[in-house]
Amino acid sequence: MAHGMRTDRHTSYPRRDGWRETATRYALLPLRIFLGVTFIYAGLDKLTDSSFMRADGVGSIGQMMEQIRDISAVPALVDLSLKNPVGFGYAIALGELVVGIGTLIGLFARVAALGGALISLSLWLTVSWSTDPYYYGNDLAYLMAWLPLVLAGALVFSVDAMLAARRGEPHGSTRPSKP
Repeated sequence: MAHGMRTDRHTSYPRRDGWRETATRYALLPLRIFLGVTFIYAGLDKLTDSSFMRADGVGSIGQMMEQIRDISAVPALVDLSLKNPVGFGYAIALGELVVGIGTLIGLFARVAALGGALISLSLWLTVSWSTDPYYYGNDLAYLMAWLPLVLAGALVFSVDAMLAARRGEPHGSTRPSKP
């Protein structure tokens, strides 16, 4: 290894010592923690809210979908959810849990981030589409926050990095591994 270079113990790829390299390597970790915890909380909140997981009534998923049907960008998606609002509510809640856990621990991190992006996209196109001005709605911001994790994955403090290190692969490196 060249002078000043060593192997990073969290990612298994060569790195230089220095604060810029360290900051770059850990730059997505706060975003990963925030999105992971937020999506776990969102999933658990839905699953434990007895009024939310109902087809009708105040605060129910069914009532919410009925209210946004005519103002969403994709009413057909809302119509699909209205065929079984409780099932749709459970699908979203369980999806948020899986995405949150995968993101937080860095397991199949890119797939988890893609799932988070798709959930956020579907919520933006339905629930928060009519928010005016658009920057008051949070689903679009969540969608944009997921994209760097879709592209980069979880390079540090992740199950993916640990598994890559065990296989001897340079997780996160742009260079192909040697045969």
